[in-house]
Amino acid sequence: MKDGNMIRTKVEGSLLGGAVGDAMGLPVEFLTMVQIHRLYGDRGVAGYPESTQPAAFSDDTQMTLWTAEGLIRARQGQRNLGISDWDPVGVVNGSYLRWFLTQRSGVPTLESTIEGEPLHSGWMIDEPGLWARVAPGNTCLSALRVGGSGTRRDPINDSKGCGGVMRTAPAGLVGLDDKAAYGLGCDLGALTHGHPAGYIAAGALSLILNRICAGDNLEAAVDSAIVAIEADETRGQICAELLHKAKRLAESESPSYMIVERLGEGWVAEEALAIAVYCALVAGDFREGVLLAVNHSGDSDSTGSIAGQVLGATLGADAIPGEWIEGLALRSVVERVAGDLFGAYHEDRDFPAEEYPPW
Repeated sequence: MKDGNMIRTKVEGSLLGGAVGDAMGLPVEFLTMVQIHRLYGDRGVAGYPESTQPAAFSDDTQMTLWTAEGLIRARQGQRNLGISDWDPVGVVNGSYLRWFLTQRSGVPTLESTIEGEPLHSGWMIDEPGLWARVAPGNTCLSALRVGGSGTRRDPINDSKGCGGVMRTAPAGLVGLDDKAAYGLGCDLGALTHGHPAGYIAAGALSLILNRICAGDNLEAAVDSAIVAIEADETRGQICAELLHKAKRLAESESPSYMIVERLGEGWVAEEALAIAVYCALVAGDFREGVLLAVNHSGDSDSTGSIAGQVLGATLGADAIPGEWIEGLALRSVVERVAGDLFGAYHEDRDFPAEEYPPW
């Protein structure tokens, strides 16, 4: 096993970094760069606005935390129920249904079950702060309304929105082999996003983080993801093409939001991933990378979140500016989930069943 302290700071850095990037980009999601400059000046967003502190994160981080919750439950089931074939996808889908419950959409209800087990269970569902409805993605809502059971072979729709990739970072933080990390990310994305680009981008992010946790630098991790994508379905090749473009831009020109916008606006999965990778590649530090990832026209909270996940894993939790962590709403929740995810998979820690029921 790799150095436990090194892995811990990467896991914590990824989840905290993603939450920080999400919160930084949320106030300017849907704004053009002209509007951002009009509101924040020529530098654009440089920190949390005073009016939004503590700074709330969006559905991106909510769903990332629920992904982690499902993976912890799956590990509990493997350990305590003697489940030999580790298949966490259905368990994570149950966690996504719990998230859907918090969005007050009426379905499912508090009495709902999944495979006979109560949906309202575990400690996270009783955390009031996680019930906030913060611009949840329509694709995620509509897919989960009918059960969220899409697969790569049997897609639930043809969406390639970034709602799949934005939430799958935990799949790359649990110490799987590369093929399993990529496959798990794809399968988790496919639960709600059926276009190959929608779930392949999710698999690519999981693989990038998996390689970073294994000790690769970011450039090598991105190269591994490109190789995996190019061996996958034809309709997902746009993900590899945009990652190649992100690498070329990072190598050839000075960083700017104008370069970011050559990669798109981030509303679809391949653009969100490529923008985040570009910003992480050119960043001198965590602050620079996240601010670049949110200061552009488009889906600033998603690109900020993914860039924060990548930079947090690459640089570690200590690289995140202290004032950004201190100003983050629900910081203790994010830190607890990160610690529990690390404990479940890297320390083989067991948890009380009332905290993480093993199903």
